[in-house]
Amino acid sequence: MPLEYFDPDVDSANVVKALKRDGAAIIRQQASTETVDTVLGELREQFDTQGRNDENDFNGYKTLRAGGILAWSPTSAELVAHPRVLEVCDAILLEHCLNYRIGSLTAIEILPGEKAQNLHTDDGIYPLRIPGMQLQVSAMWALQDFTEENGATRVVPGSHLESNVHRYQSGEMEKSDAVVQAVMPKGSVLFYMGTTWHGGGANQSDAPRAGLINTYALGWLRQEENQYLNVPREIAAGYPKKIRQLMGYSMHRTLGAYQHEDGTWTKE
Repeated sequence: MPLEYFDPDVDSANVVKALKRDGAAIIRQQASTETVDTVLGELREQFDTQGRNDENDFNGYKTLRAGGILAWSPTSAELVAHPRVLEVCDAILLEHCLNYRIGSLTAIEILPGEKAQNLHTDDGIYPLRIPGMQLQVSAMWALQDFTEENGATRVVPGSHLESNVHRYQSGEMEKSDAVVQAVMPKGSVLFYMGTTWHGGGANQSDAPRAGLINTYALGWLRQEENQYLNVPREIAAGYPKKIRQLMGYSMHRTLGAYQHEDGTWTKE
């Protein structure tokens, strides 16, 4: 099953339809070259200084990773709260919550010689699965061209609907024809469900490829990345209200309440 590609002026309803059917969909060049180039430039120091902190068998040993993105890259806020992303997440997540927030926000640079990452689901961090409910939606932004050679994300279309996880956990699917790569030019965005099996590709080229993966989780779930500690409060306060809400500075019913010294309560 191939991935469906869309032009940047597509109606979001068509993207949502493909996402629900296939578990993944791509919009070509949704962000400008200038924007993604700026984001990548803002993240360069973090890649170089903290990029190897999370090396392990799963993340790889030739892949750089950086977190706390909004602390280092103000321009990344344009991708985090991109109207297209919010429209897609609204359609998938708001059916099951009052609001949603950033689950994790990670920059990933796969270096030449890195092997393919094991297939996995992003919602595997939560110890439950509720039929008909997605706990997360992910948006992978291509900060550089994603090609077959440089490690474009591997996706298994339709896997979000499959209950037999043994086929994936056993490695049976790793070399299956069911696995496709999300080849896309920089500025494009790959959407995939939290239950969709995917993984980074092997970089067999002579240059790195970088992407920014944003996950959005139901507002009543614990966030994977602690935005309150990873992004200093004074930096968070300088972002627009929507970004602060996505970071978690908002309540979900009574969850997240904060009492001031004077005894009053606030929603942010």
